[in-house]
Amino acid sequence: MDAATRRARLLLLLVAATVPAGLCQTNPDDAAALRSVMGAWTNYPSSWNSGDPCGAPWDGIMCSGNGRVTSLRLSSANMQGTLSDSIGQLGQLMFLDLSFNSGLSGTIPASIGNLGKLTTLILAGCSFSGDIPKELGNLLQMTFLALNSNKLTGTIPPQLGLLSKLFWLDLADNAITGSVPISTGTTPGLDLLTNTKHFHFNKNQLSGTLTGLFKSNMTLIHILFDSNQFTGPIPRELGSITSLQVLPTG
Repeated sequence: MDAATRRARLLLLLVAATVPAGLCQTNPDDAAALRSVMGAWTNYPSSWNSGDPCGAPWDGIMCSGNGRVTSLRLSSANMQGTLSDSIGQLGQLMFLDLSFNSGLSGTIPASIGNLGKLTTLILAGCSFSGDIPKELGNLLQMTFLALNSNKLTGTIPPQLGLLSKLFWLDLADNAITGSVPISTGTTPGLDLLTNTKHFHFNKNQLSGTLTGLFKSNMTLIHILFDSNQFTGPIPRELGSITSLQVLPTG
């Protein structure tokens, strides 16, 4: 292969990698998964009624140049229904935002844990109930996790401590019970989240103490733990976190 041919092929690859949604056909598996997700909703965008998700394109959908769905953003769209297990079939999804659709209810499907490339999950302001899936601990690329202002119950899964890239963790304004998990032996805990800047756990029913949660190598900026049922003193380790700026005491 001569140099000119190599350059031509390289140019074609670069163009293909940057084709915007609307100029490519959706991967068949991704298209089927989206239609299954749509089947559990009402009041979804009218653009979802016809055409190809990437080629049309559908509102809220972004795709890669090879037709893989990489982003689903439908915040404040007044949708109703549940979140189908089929969401876990969108294997290239990196961004999922269904926030402030109060008509979305039911449980958060464990299949979200299959989305190994997901970096952002925002389900705030919906009506999801039940446990926080422990499978979220599989999402090792996650940087932003917001499940606040739902109706979630159960305990905080210790597997969230495996999300070492997490910048933002918001579980506030739910009905979560139990203690904040601390790592012990081979069991992870939230004390391992040394790169997380925001811990928001306020307005729940958490109990126990916060002993062992904080470490001097944490980079926390903002902590919200008020309106829970914690006991014991404020951990002295908080004083060693030099990055900390906000710690409400109400």
